[in-house]
Amino acid sequence: MIKKWWMESVGYQIYPKSFFDANQDGIGDLKGITQKLPYLKDLGVNLIWICPVYDSPMDDNGYDVRNFFKINPMFGNIEDMKELIHIAHQLDIKIVMDYVLNHTSDEHPWFIESRKNKDNPYRDYYIWQDPKMKDGKRVEPTNWGSFFGGSCWAYDEHTDSYYMKIFSDKMPDLNWSNQVVRDEMISVGAWWLDLGVDGFRIDAVSHLDRAPFEDILNAKDKYPLDWFKFSNLPKVHDYLKELNQKLFKPYDCLTIGEVGGEASITSAEQYAGFSSNELSMVFNFDHNWCNNLSDVTEQKDLITNVKHLKEVFMKWQYGFKDKGWLPLNWLIHDQPRLMSHYGDFDYYNQSAKMLATTIHLMRGTPFIYQGEEIGMTNYPFNSVEEFDDISSINHYHYELNLHDPKIALKKAAMRSRDNGRTPMQWSNEPFAGFSKVKPWFPVNPDYTKINVTDELQNEDSIINYYKKLTHLRRHSKYRELIIYGDIKFVELHDDLITYERSHEQQKILVINSYSNQKMKIDLNAYQIKELILTNDDIDLTNKKHIELKPYQSLVLDVEV
Repeated sequence: MIKKWWMESVGYQIYPKSFFDANQDGIGDLKGITQKLPYLKDLGVNLIWICPVYDSPMDDNGYDVRNFFKINPMFGNIEDMKELIHIAHQLDIKIVMDYVLNHTSDEHPWFIESRKNKDNPYRDYYIWQDPKMKDGKRVEPTNWGSFFGGSCWAYDEHTDSYYMKIFSDKMPDLNWSNQVVRDEMISVGAWWLDLGVDGFRIDAVSHLDRAPFEDILNAKDKYPLDWFKFSNLPKVHDYLKELNQKLFKPYDCLTIGEVGGEASITSAEQYAGFSSNELSMVFNFDHNWCNNLSDVTEQKDLITNVKHLKEVFMKWQYGFKDKGWLPLNWLIHDQPRLMSHYGDFDYYNQSAKMLATTIHLMRGTPFIYQGEEIGMTNYPFNSVEEFDDISSINHYHYELNLHDPKIALKKAAMRSRDNGRTPMQWSNEPFAGFSKVKPWFPVNPDYTKINVTDELQNEDSIINYYKKLTHLRRHSKYRELIIYGDIKFVELHDDLITYERSHEQQKILVINSYSNQKMKIDLNAYQIKELILTNDDIDLTNKKHIELKPYQSLVLDVEV
């Protein structure tokens, strides 16, 4: 059995701009993360993933990197980073950085040189194409769409050429077919590993190759978005094997890929199977959208498709059985808040704990997104001017073509990436204890009811339940079972996600109700030895037929 330190970890994702403001300028920073390391250790976290803190114009919240070797001054400096790494390691907490491979900022020195003229040595660092003639007019090389809307090509008047940018205009795509580019990016990774980081979450890793530059035919839109033009294409795996051989393996570091484009089990195994020689793990997002989000405008009308959710979990848990390792997470910084997406506000405490139980006791490495442990919610947007995220603004304007402004705003707000980026709610003090001055983004007004300080003082709180889950995984007698044991899903009821975990002479049964109704279930197939954990009171007098309360979770020690 393969065993690695990262398999035995509990991860926590930090969006630094919104985590904690140590220097009181309204923006979270590296010193803020350092000050909160004891909090994370107490939560049971021993691995943190930090979103980009590189020098950047912040067109896309730091994923547009201007200099890979400098820290954005809003977050501090390289000495602050060294201090963070040092203190984290003293507390037995590993650090994973975002590693942005697909693109740079258009203000990066490479791109500034690249656009000077067609003969510049840096020209081939990026993907440039001449205009195409269509109906006597000069147009984009292809009609491919961008993830952020519009064309995936941006025109550069100085050289009368187009550069590819599958995200923002200010994020030109790197040309990974150029060996010099690959060598440069390997040097970037080595520099950070030498500094002391323990690995990388690799942004947009599936987009490093491009299909032949041919138009999408019979498209309904002017710029149709076709993932297959720049997602999960064959040469990506050649590039990652080279990175693994020259960088990841020599440093024995953790690498987690962000794989979009509806990657299949087979594709994900290519990236992160134990024998792939590419990555340690890959995030997938199949389970993120198992509801009717596209059809509603109010949180109260969201309905989780439990059947689909179960199928997705089974697909990935069974698909990676003995073949690889999975990160376990609900939602990240690019998605809505968990409680506003899958929770039930009428059963707030219970549904939050149930959702945590579902994920944390599966096979894989769990990741908590900042604020998830206290049940933070979506921000109540009242106007499009409140959006900061460019993709949210673009989505609003897209919805305006289909709906009136009020509906368009609600639809854009429900899935806005800004929801996950509001300041962390540390206390009920002004600005939620995140800062003593007005933050860069408004604090969610529910901070007076949802905050770390109050929850830590409440024995029945969501955060204290998370601490029980992390303790179970890392320090209890069930540790080996939860980390390395087998998993088997069982069908007890349509509204339950239930699975067994077993290892050697141990077995636990994990039951999670996704219903707002009580339900009776038959446990005749099991001999219950002990109640390990529950998020609500339960009567186990009759151990064969029990009644679950709405959104109840049960973790039971049962006979093998």
